[in-house]
Amino acid sequence: MMNMKTNTFEQYESSVRSYCRHFPKVFTDAKGAVMTDENGEKYIDFFCGAGAVNYGHNNDYIKGKVIDYLATDGIIHALDMYTVPKREFIETLEKKIIEPRGYKYRIQFTGPTGTNAIEAAIKLARKTTKRRNIFSFMGCFHGMTLGALSLTSEMYARNGAGATFTDCTHIPAPYMFEGLDVIKYMQTLIDDDHSGVEKPAAVVMETVQAEGGIRVFDDEFLRDVREFCTKNDILMIVDDVQVGCCRSGTFFSFERAGITPDIVVMSKSIGGIGMPLAIVLHTDELDDWKPGEHNGTFRGNQLSFVAGKAAIDYLLENDVEAETRRKGELVKKYVTEEILPLDSRLELRGIGLIWGIDFAAIDSSLTEEVIEKCFEKKLICECAGREGSVVKIMPPLVIDDDLLLEGLSRVKKSIEEVLNK
Repeated sequence: MMNMKTNTFEQYESSVRSYCRHFPKVFTDAKGAVMTDENGEKYIDFFCGAGAVNYGHNNDYIKGKVIDYLATDGIIHALDMYTVPKREFIETLEKKIIEPRGYKYRIQFTGPTGTNAIEAAIKLARKTTKRRNIFSFMGCFHGMTLGALSLTSEMYARNGAGATFTDCTHIPAPYMFEGLDVIKYMQTLIDDDHSGVEKPAAVVMETVQAEGGIRVFDDEFLRDVREFCTKNDILMIVDDVQVGCCRSGTFFSFERAGITPDIVVMSKSIGGIGMPLAIVLHTDELDDWKPGEHNGTFRGNQLSFVAGKAAIDYLLENDVEAETRRKGELVKKYVTEEILPLDSRLELRGIGLIWGIDFAAIDSSLTEEVIEKCFEKKLICECAGREGSVVKIMPPLVIDDDLLLEGLSRVKKSIEEVLNK
């Protein structure tokens, strides 16, 4: 076995690098739910590019469409000019996903990251309502650029900016305080002339707080937020960057509640196989932009449009939504029967194929040891939540059952070793 050369990264790359510190191997290729390092060692992927490769690494169908397009000398960079791949992506998303679900959204293409799409969404909300403030929920993560970071509640991320954030009010999440009526709390903030809080342009929320520790907001709460926003002429923005594209068991994570947000933000797996793409979906009534008021040099990535269209065709042809729900039940059953009995203080939360095992009631610091043990056993996963107390299980949606169960077995063995040390 050769020693992998990592000194190049350590010598020349910025110290801001993070994931490679947990997974210090040089990776060469990946297929489905397996990544391979420079020594030929294979790792089960329960990380999934932070949700960017829901349909698996190098998905044959999606990759084939990209390769076919590249072979034609088709245009690659086109800003927001009209192109065939862009037209086909728009038509596919609208006709096969949005309209059949009863929604009516226009599509805005932003810079290719989720945080840029969040920036566009809150700019649009402020522009159309003529109000500045935004409500977001404690425990949320919405991005690392300044506007998105003002919404994000994680202090580690906020402190890195060295800036004073304004025009955002953080609301206690519904799981934080027993007995707190969060909707009544928000209503009081905007009704009480001594609350010190301005009426917001929008409420921005994840239906599942992923980085916040796999906190699934229940259907009733989502409907209550929708009603609150409608009643008070406030826009409802759903951040579906990580838990969209079937991750929760439906294409949009909010479908289970039967609601229609005013604005939806998507990135990560909307690009098919990790191709950079981000979009904002908004209603006709909100289409108040002037040409070029929000733009981005790479908002017209043609390979992303090709891959994104192929991904939609693939997920529909292979019933990925139903498969995600079925595999999610496998995860729930295995963890409930095999892992939770290891310590009564462990807690499981999740939906679809995003799950978290919470160590907060034992010792939050143990999760770092667990993911290190997992990596030793050739499984890649990460931590989430407050103080990193949650071991996050997020494999590609197309993972085979046997490989999924083998990965869960490695998680179990890792937890056993850490708890019994």
